[in-house]
Parts: sequence; structure tokens; C-alpha cells
Amino acid sequence: MNQKETGNLGEKIAEKFLKKKGYQILDKNYSNKFISGPQTGEIDIVAQKGDTISFIEVKTLISKSAKNSRSWIFYQNGFSPEEKVNYQKQRKIIKTAEKWLIEKKIPLNSKWQIDVVSIKIDLNTKKAKIRHFKNIV
Repeated sequence: MNQKETGNLGEKIAEKFLKKKGYQILDKNYSNKFISGPQTGEIDIVAQKGDTISFIEVKTLISKSAKNSRSWIFYQNGFSPEEKVNYQKQRKIIKTAEKWLIEKKIPLNSKWQIDVVSIKIDLNTKKAKIRHFKNIV
């Protein structure tokens, strides 16, 4: 499974998870190009629960659990998925979220937050471990 396929699978799992938790999905894979340069920002899922809009970054890692062990072997330098959302990535998500709000004519002072959904998929057991980190910024 390549990186894009892993990401797409993770986003499908996250969407299902969020819907079960009572979130309404407003948008998926929203992207824009920043005026200040060639970088683009992307938000995997925009969802709403109650009066709060969540801009959700989904991070997925594929792993294999060792036989007869509870430990995980990760394929990306031993990091947990949520650790991939560093300061620079958070800033990019914020700018993209603000652009989404402006395009949808939603005031910037509305309740909104940046969340991360961390997914670890175990290829041996075919199970996913999901963690939702709310309001990370």
C-alpha cells in the first residue's frame, strides 16, 4: 500500500469514526493555493458538532504487530501519527481553515478549532486504533 492509498484509507476510517461521534461532515480534501507562494494548504475533513466547526488533519500509519507481542513496529521513523502535525503544519492548517471560513461566509470569530485524528492500522489483525486530539492549537 503506497502513501496515497494509506492516506485515503485513513480518511475513510476517520470520516466513519467522526460520524459515529455525532459530527456532520461539511467538506473533504479542501485545498487552496496561498497568495504568498507556491505552497498549498489542505484540510482532510471539515466537520461540525454542535456550534463548533472542526478542521481535521488525519494522520495514518501502517504497522505490523509482532507475534505474541503488544508492541507496534512503525514504518515511519518510529513516530506516532499525531507527531507528524508539527508547528509549520499547524500554521498551514490555520491559514487554510481561515480561507475556508471566508469562502463559506462564516465569521472568523465563530467557534472553530483544529483537530487531529491519529490512526494506526495493524496489517496483521486488520484493525485500526483511532485517537482524536481536539483543539490542538
